[in-house]
Amino acid sequence: MSYRLQSNFPFRCNRISNQRFLLFQINSKVWCSGETNRNQVEMEETDSEFVVVDDPELFQKKKAAIRLAGPAKLQVIADFDATLTKYFVNGRRGQSSHSLLQQGNPEYNVKRHKLYEYYHPLEFSPIIPIEEKTKLMEEWWGKTHALLIEGGLTYNAIKESVANSTIAFRDGVTELFEFLEERDIPVLIFSAGLADIIEEVLRQKLHRSFRNVKIVSNRMVFDEEGRLVSFKGKLIHVLNKNEHALDMAAPLHDQLGDSNGSTNDSALVKKRTNVLLLGDHIGDLGMSDGLNYDTRISVGFLNDNVKKSLQSYRKAFDVLYLNDAPMWGVLKLVSQLCSDGRD
Repeated sequence: MSYRLQSNFPFRCNRISNQRFLLFQINSKVWCSGETNRNQVEMEETDSEFVVVDDPELFQKKKAAIRLAGPAKLQVIADFDATLTKYFVNGRRGQSSHSLLQQGNPEYNVKRHKLYEYYHPLEFSPIIPIEEKTKLMEEWWGKTHALLIEGGLTYNAIKESVANSTIAFRDGVTELFEFLEERDIPVLIFSAGLADIIEEVLRQKLHRSFRNVKIVSNRMVFDEEGRLVSFKGKLIHVLNKNEHALDMAAPLHDQLGDSNGSTNDSALVKKRTNVLLLGDHIGDLGMSDGLNYDTRISVGFLNDNVKKSLQSYRKAFDVLYLNDAPMWGVLKLVSQLCSDGRD
């Protein structure tokens, strides 16, 4: 069975021998071979774009089910760093919303980096039980937040950090958000980072707000002088950034001056039982935990180390974009999901 993913770009569709997935080639060259249940993919152009669909028949069925239910049943769940934002900016690794922050107090920047060096390897340790790892992540996040308060972080420092950063959105993100906003489809941006930084990135880089967007992340409380004094709600870290955390999420437009009021509270969002999930790590698939969904299409972005990770990523995600691809393919997919016609 041959399946063609529609695109505005010319491409060639190849079935890899002895493999049950399709690799869609867009405006570039690729060499592939199937060998004893292994794939080998050689990229002749580092900036080329590829789309991998592991099970085209299942993908078609999921698309049909979501389209039949209609936009009123659809929500989008997205990771932020290296999913909505680019992995590479001007040929170099772009900054994340975590790494861009400079407190204005070098001593505390160093202290936070030392915490990272200690806890980050523990986050990915395969031998630490999940219960113990959860406690370690809570400990890491708690200490980091304490340092931000103790070090006198101000909102002005956040604005300056974003202005001086190399973080950038993928091409097509603004158009995707606009398309979803026009159809009242909620977008939940999940992050274990800081909501206030993400909002400032959206403000400075996209220059507008979206009434349908909610940030599910840790939110700061500032005093009248703009100095950080505390955090709102429960701690959100890498192991619990999912729909269980929705109750503490605040709508983005409330922070950016939109006067139309909230269009989606957590109860209404949870009634939208079809999900389009966007992530750049296999662990991001857990963002839909806590939602009793009917159909979920998962879209992955494999930005780097493609040959090493292709096997596991293509099995995990329904659709996989390689090499730091733009968001145009996702926009095309969403337009198909919201269409009454056939592909």
